[in-house]
Amino acid sequence: MSWVRLTGESPTILEFIAPALDAVPEGLASRLGPCRILLLPHLADPEATSQWTATGTGLEVEVAVSGAEPHDLALEALLCLGQALWESTTREERAAWLKLLDAEMRGNVTGEIDEEALEEKRRLLGSRTLARSPRRLLRYAGVAFASTLAEYVHALWHDVTVRSGPEHLPAECLRRRLELFERWFPPRTGRRLFAGAVK
Repeated sequence: MSWVRLTGESPTILEFIAPALDAVPEGLASRLGPCRILLLPHLADPEATSQWTATGTGLEVEVAVSGAEPHDLALEALLCLGQALWESTTREERAAWLKLLDAEMRGNVTGEIDEEALEEKRRLLGSRTLARSPRRLLRYAGVAFASTLAEYVHALWHDVTVRSGPEHLPAECLRRRLELFERWFPPRTGRRLFAGAVK
């Protein structure tokens, strides 16, 4: 885990989050560059649970730990990595991601991977004006991308449960998204995305 430096006051939380960061694929870590993750009691913005900034050499991620479960803190850190990655996607990667989302929307998929992505999707599709807005589409695409990246690393970290229902992303859509990330950022040796042969 030489690409990331993890600091905070609670050894228990640090020990919990470290395995999640160990699951980050090498290609993804290389793309993001050196990363410093600070676990702080609170952030300057009391409404924020995490935030990231690009530095001259990589990323600095801040996660508010007060009142949060260690598992949720790990997911917040992974979400920040996904947000940062979205900002550095290539033209080809963005085109592939937008094509995948377009196929989902044409298939009348109403659910999403998490609450924030669902809210953005509903805003986008809630009016004809917003549905035609490239800015709104890219906002939704970025939120869904970051959440999917976090879930991809989450699935490499440990077994996850797929939730079902109209507000959730159907399993086949989730699988297509995760397989796309798997092609872009193959898991580290010994990690696997789905049940089957260990890579």
